[in-house]
Amino acid sequence: MTPVPDLFPALPEIFLALAAMALLMVGVFQRHDATRMVATLSVLALAVTGGLVLFVEGDATVVTFNGLFVVDGFATFMKLLVLLGSALAIIMSLDFIEREHMARFEYPVLIVLATLGMLMMVSANDLIALYMGLELQSLALYVMAAFRRDTLRSSEAGLKYFVLGALSSGMLLYGASMVYGFTGATGFADLAAQLTAADGASIGLVVGIVFVAAGVAFKISAVPFHMWTPDVYEGAPTPVTAFFAVAPKIAAIAMFVRLLVGPFGELVAQWQQIIIVASILSMALGAFAAIAQNNIKRLMAYSSIGHIGYALVGLAAGTDAGVRGVMVYMAIYLAMNVGTFACILCMRVNGRMVEGIEDLSGLSRTNPMMAVALAIFMFSMAGIPPLAGFFGKLYVFMAAVDAGLYTLAVIGVVTSVVSAFYYLRIVKLMYFDDALEPFDRPIGRGMGVILVGTGLFTLFFFVAPASLVGAASRAAATLFAG
Repeated sequence: MTPVPDLFPALPEIFLALAAMALLMVGVFQRHDATRMVATLSVLALAVTGGLVLFVEGDATVVTFNGLFVVDGFATFMKLLVLLGSALAIIMSLDFIEREHMARFEYPVLIVLATLGMLMMVSANDLIALYMGLELQSLALYVMAAFRRDTLRSSEAGLKYFVLGALSSGMLLYGASMVYGFTGATGFADLAAQLTAADGASIGLVVGIVFVAAGVAFKISAVPFHMWTPDVYEGAPTPVTAFFAVAPKIAAIAMFVRLLVGPFGELVAQWQQIIIVASILSMALGAFAAIAQNNIKRLMAYSSIGHIGYALVGLAAGTDAGVRGVMVYMAIYLAMNVGTFACILCMRVNGRMVEGIEDLSGLSRTNPMMAVALAIFMFSMAGIPPLAGFFGKLYVFMAAVDAGLYTLAVIGVVTSVVSAFYYLRIVKLMYFDDALEPFDRPIGRGMGVILVGTGLFTLFFFVAPASLVGAASRAAATLFAG
């Protein structure tokens, strides 16, 4: 046991932690109108962190802090997605928080601190490190959900998220304590070694894994631990909802994959059943519950539940191809969701935000470019070829079929067809219904760049998918190298 751990693999996290504290100081001493400056510096800090993530990546898996922290290709890939999602969330929120009198310098700092927790989650190599990263992320997110203190809906969203989040953290801790009690270890490498040497798992260990999985399932909004999602998505300020829908989901999925494939990889027959059930329930609820929604943020909440169900199809396979499918799916999910929420943030009439799906009626005549962008994202989320969303589902379903999970793949295809109804309904409203009062046209340069970038990625992904899929394949292989 070395007295001084190797700090180099954790350089991105160390830099981001120092940057968050420096940004707090800048905001405090700048006092008035510091929000835009701190936000700009936050995006710059996230960009530098992304560069450091690439800088510290090596050919081999590196473990430091006495086995608590790991850096490998999988961590690098998922960290870059998290950092990209967080940076885009800050950029998208700037105009909104200024217009809605929410401009506080703490807002971008909270996103930076939450992102630091997410990076720790992705690189966690021990149940204790996993919990520390998870709580650092969660505490920042609780505050963000209730950031608009003068609004009852936002306060309610923050309270619901906090109470249910505390419950899920308790379940995860209870499960971790049972795992430790029956194995005497919390490190992923020690757990994997013990389970490889043992003939089977004790019933107590399996129960512990179930509780840990339940705690993580809450963070990714998997059914039956989804109950907070629609209310928090609707009540939280729209840019906060956009952030919740992207970066925390990617980090939690990455943590879930590493947890199950790594230390509990030998118990795939036990945890696979849990993931299959959660996947089927999430896909079904996401497909059917969203049909009756009239608020677009609630619709996106149920949509995200469904998308997590599809990602879990790849995890249920428990194979190299399955993990690759999850990674490709989450990268495409990032682009589709950021683009869709950018459109939602542009839904303003006479300076006020509107959230009703009916407000999109006739958008093709009042704002044709925004209608085209939103149509691309809706078709992609529905899984219609040749858009990116089709390929995301294709890779996870192929992995399930290769693993012999034919029923799961068929259910996934059926629920995907059902969910197409509410996505195509939005397209129908935009192109075939009579126009209502037009949206305010100025959308800002940053928002325009995000819409164009995510729209082009979603539309033309099929032209050159090999680069993303190849990177995901190499990253997934690092999880199975040991």
